[in-house]
Amino acid sequence: MKIEPFSSFTGMPVLDHIAPSADLAIEARGLVKRFDGFIAVDGVDISVPRGAIYGILGPNGAGKTTTLRMLLGIIDPDSGYRRVLGHERPTEVARRIGYLPEERGLYPAMKATEAIAFLAALRGVPLKEGRRRGRELLEEHGLGYAADRQIRQLSKGMAQQVQLLGTLVHNPDLVVFDEPFSGLDALNQGKLERMIRSLAERGTTVIFSTHVIAHAERLCDQIAIIAGGKVPFAGPVDAARDRLRPQVRLETRAEGGLWRAALPADARHEGKFWNFTLPESGVELLLRALIEGDAGILSLSIERPGLHDAFVAIAGEAAARALEETPEPAIERKGRR
Repeated sequence: MKIEPFSSFTGMPVLDHIAPSADLAIEARGLVKRFDGFIAVDGVDISVPRGAIYGILGPNGAGKTTTLRMLLGIIDPDSGYRRVLGHERPTEVARRIGYLPEERGLYPAMKATEAIAFLAALRGVPLKEGRRRGRELLEEHGLGYAADRQIRQLSKGMAQQVQLLGTLVHNPDLVVFDEPFSGLDALNQGKLERMIRSLAERGTTVIFSTHVIAHAERLCDQIAIIAGGKVPFAGPVDAARDRLRPQVRLETRAEGGLWRAALPADARHEGKFWNFTLPESGVELLLRALIEGDAGILSLSIERPGLHDAFVAIAGEAAARALEETPEPAIERKGRR
């Protein structure tokens, strides 16, 4: 791979001998972006398989939005390269992409159907067809009654759904959501999760940023963990969790005996249970030692670490605290604006 100096025409690096992968919707290597000397994104590598649900997980200020904007061609990286849907210039395939930015915004005086049709027109769909699709989508998602209401007459949650439908109205091959769950109540978060799964089932590639580990763990095939503008891990969720060994929870009838020698050094006796990391030797040798040592096993469970534990191990305690302290926007449960 060779990255040449910036092209005088595009402002982007000229790529030489970088073969596109038919299996990837997005390829990015070494993306760097500076703002007034501050490095917002520092050498990000991302590979998003076609048809996957891919999450970019990190706290506010980690570089998630800047990374997404570089991938979409909204801003250019200072160095590195990206390829989206096989194209080196993402703007060339803008009509095949749906994008929901973190900063939501619709014209308040527009009716819901017109707002969706307007967003469709920006992606090349004729206005009449956009209106038809918009009304159809609103009906399909239980908002048909609001089709002719102005955006200002809708609740915040309903307006967000309208903008979401406008993101999907042109049947994109790639959908990019920036913090799509922010500000949604639990009911609408569940609806959005089902919609994301439905898109992936149809073969659409979905990439979204989030600071909520539960969303990434439930939805994503693969993730990129981002902290301080760097990506210390990118790959399958299971691979992130496998960075840590499973945890064992053991209850025994005997309080002491030869079996205690089988417990690893990190074993903690908490109440009736022993908690420890599964030894490298595996569960079979552990069980044999416990049985032969007359431990009298009452219960034994083995649990894989969750994504939260993996995030802490990969990104560090400070990044995990920042993730948990990221504020959620206020949720408007009722009333109109």
